[in-house]
Amino acid sequence: MENYEDEQLNEAVQEQVRDIAEVPAVEVITTTAVHLMSAAAVKCGLAEGDDAEELKDLDEARKLIIALAGLVTAAAPEVGSQHAGPLRDGLRQLQLAFREASVIPDPPGQGPGEKFTGPVN
Repeated sequence: MENYEDEQLNEAVQEQVRDIAEVPAVEVITTTAVHLMSAAAVKCGLAEGDDAEELKDLDEARKLIIALAGLVTAAAPEVGSQHAGPLRDGLRQLQLAFREASVIPDPPGQGPGEKFTGPVN
């Protein structure tokens, strides 16, 4: 029985690898960025619903925005302006939302991700 389960698991993993191999890099990068944006938005308190404030966690949002800024900055030349522009816009909006949600705002140029993007106004 255990060999059968191991065999099924191995087949499932191989199928996932084949599926991933068929996805263009641009799609993987943009999908990852969208996931980071969504998570950061929730952590900035931008979720819809009555529990948005409960879900807010600016420490977690900071980490997500920094990771997003690094990804967007590094990937922009690779994904082209068609994809990079909207990713940069989304990142900027999150950086501004973070600043607005902060009780004590970071000094200009020191907000999350600003070491990659420069100061956000």
